[in-house]
Amino acid sequence: MNAEVYDLRGLNCPLPVLKTRKKLLNMAAGSRIWIETSDPLAVIDMPNFCLTEGHRLIETVSVGGGHRFHIERGRSA
Repeated sequence: MNAEVYDLRGLNCPLPVLKTRKKLLNMAAGSRIWIETSDPLAVIDMPNFCLTEGHRLIETVSVGGGHRFHIERGRSA
């Protein structure tokens, strides 16, 4: 399954989570997306966001200068 990449590098907390929330609201339940960030706090914020908002964090990958988060949109968001 191909997933869109949403580049949020260069943004600091809380913008990556806020922009991810807005993006997911416009996606169908079960859709997947890769979120790219450079904010070091995103490693804490994204998993917490997924847990509290009902999304599934499939994978977190460390990349040069940041992280990538593979997220599946939850049904009740």
